[in-house]
Amino acid sequence: MVFIVSDRRQCFPAGPHAGGDIVTFGEYRLLLMATPPFPQDRVLLSTRVLAGVIIGFLVLAFAVLYPWPTDTRRLFAWEIRPTMSAMVLGSVYLGGAYFFLRVTRATRWHTVAGGFVPVGTFASLMGLTTILHWDRFLHGNLAFWLWVALYFTTPFLVFAVFLANQRHYSPGTADDVLLPPVAAGAIVIAGGVSVVMSAFLYLLPHRAISIWPWQLTPLTARMLGAIFALGLAGLGAARERRWSAARLLIQVACLMLLLILLAGVRAHREFDSSNALTWLFAVGFATTTAATVALYLRMESRVRASAASG
Repeated sequence: MVFIVSDRRQCFPAGPHAGGDIVTFGEYRLLLMATPPFPQDRVLLSTRVLAGVIIGFLVLAFAVLYPWPTDTRRLFAWEIRPTMSAMVLGSVYLGGAYFFLRVTRATRWHTVAGGFVPVGTFASLMGLTTILHWDRFLHGNLAFWLWVALYFTTPFLVFAVFLANQRHYSPGTADDVLLPPVAAGAIVIAGGVSVVMSAFLYLLPHRAISIWPWQLTPLTARMLGAIFALGLAGLGAARERRWSAARLLIQVACLMLLLILLAGVRAHREFDSSNALTWLFAVGFATTTAATVALYLRMESRVRASAASG
């Protein structure tokens, strides 16, 4: 309980009070106020532990898929062809590993909260994809059983810690640096486009195969659909414009986009140069990466200017 003491000359009415109860004690009256039941904006231990466990799986998968994308039949849960698909998934895994590493070190929940629903959705779709394409997986590989352990448990655990930790979500203050409305709107639009693409790839994989810039299978089309579902993070900018809430998500996006662009350079022979989507893909990803990096640098500059001004 918190006690606020006043002498009798300051008139508090006895009995119930908006902030607590007034109790008379000798020459003083005490205002008893209940302490909030939960500390605000903290990251729970359970959230940190789960993040720490997931990191190991993601780093291991990246180490297989990105450096050696041609060896997935021996090293991974299923054989991924061509190499572009393997490297895209590897890029996402390294971005996820970085995100969860930062979660283990975060002191304020709102700075990492925006990534949990997208990650939980991605993991759910990957688990469902495993069931839908069970026969395509290499059941004799250890990597397959690690895959199953990850995607048959992670969706439930990620959403569980999110709901538990969300009770500690703290609203912003007047001192917070905010994303400009135009930037926030652009992020929301990009997130919406990503979610639409996710639905297209996941629900209509055969249609996606017929137009995609590189070769896909129904399994890899749905895998890409799950990846595009991470765009849900962008929709969060519609209600949460604090830069401190977006900063880590922008860092993760920059890392993933840069790795995917590098993968495109490495696998350029796998693209269909006669397909207009090949060039749209190249220009779109390059433009998005440049814009994301520019936004990050601009917002960091605003944070430094805000700190310097007091």
